[in-house]
Amino acid sequence: MIARQLPGISWIFLTTLIMFGCANQPTSTYDAWVDRSAKSTAHHFTSIQAALDAAPNNSIKPYRIFITSGDYYEKIVIAKPNIHLIGENKNNTRLYYDAYAGQQSTDIGATKGQIWGTSGSGTLIIRAADIQLHHITIENSFDFIGNDALADNDPNRIANAQAVALHLDNGSDRFLARHVRLLGNQDTLFVNAGRSWFDQVFIAGNIDFIFGRGNALFTQSDIHTTGRGKPANPHAFLVAPSTNIADEFGLTFIDCTLTRAASVPDNSVPLGRPWHPTTQFADGRYADPNAIGKAVFINSWMDAHITTNGWYSMSGTAKDGSKMVFLPEDSRFFEFNSHGPGATINHKRRQLTNEEAKRYSRDKILGDWNPTH
Repeated sequence: MIARQLPGISWIFLTTLIMFGCANQPTSTYDAWVDRSAKSTAHHFTSIQAALDAAPNNSIKPYRIFITSGDYYEKIVIAKPNIHLIGENKNNTRLYYDAYAGQQSTDIGATKGQIWGTSGSGTLIIRAADIQLHHITIENSFDFIGNDALADNDPNRIANAQAVALHLDNGSDRFLARHVRLLGNQDTLFVNAGRSWFDQVFIAGNIDFIFGRGNALFTQSDIHTTGRGKPANPHAFLVAPSTNIADEFGLTFIDCTLTRAASVPDNSVPLGRPWHPTTQFADGRYADPNAIGKAVFINSWMDAHITTNGWYSMSGTAKDGSKMVFLPEDSRFFEFNSHGPGATINHKRRQLTNEEAKRYSRDKILGDWNPTH
């Protein structure tokens, strides 16, 4: 057995475990290990799902699962609180799946044969509080680019190609991701509940690839626009918030970089557009009028792919079933101290004042939640 230097575990401690034949016991740092090539024991598992199944249902302290480098083709729902997934290396530890919105479910349970829908397509779905991810890649590997390259009238083209990598669903709150990669194309990250903090993460996608009604803070992160299968105008949209008008914070980006793949043209990607999700009300099913999206970019560097106007409109369903257009100026879209080739100040790109920008501190955004690690 070759011992590896792992985060949080000293070489001397790990060597001692091996010398005395105790490598099958959890360390004081981790409660469970996942290694596809290892033999399953009480605390060592060959899949992430098996490690989650063995975790306590209502732990009041973090239950830390270490995941060795490798590709894990699994579709995971975390419904137990205080689970921390720690990969060996964010570039080599990958949880991936290829579900998409229009696909029939492959679950063996009650949902088998049903359509996933956007919300069900996630590779990793979080439905519990105090979940953390570190040093891991979460990817939806559905071939969006290949599908996108097909002609609109091609019978092989999939119409509902939304494919979520990470979904913060109902029940999620106080979610932390640090040194994580989130990879996808359309709808990569669905932040639809609770408070979340994405610190030093890499998020890749193209159409509305960060979206939802949750309160999400992004710090020192790379928001990366991917290519498309064929030219599109606009090429992509970074964000599509559906924040409720009663909520002060939505999607907040501080000290981030907005980058692009080489194939993404200049002046082709708006910062975002207002999403009013079609919702069932007592008087019918139509676009939620209270989803007055909130998105703010502060001290962020923007490459030249960001459009001069910055924001874009988005259609929704009216009460009579027809389509209506929601304008960005009717949402809560703002910038402060944007810089780089894609940064422009004009009447379309509203700016916060110095005093307004002070409101967007981590403490104010996250409230009484103060993550310590």
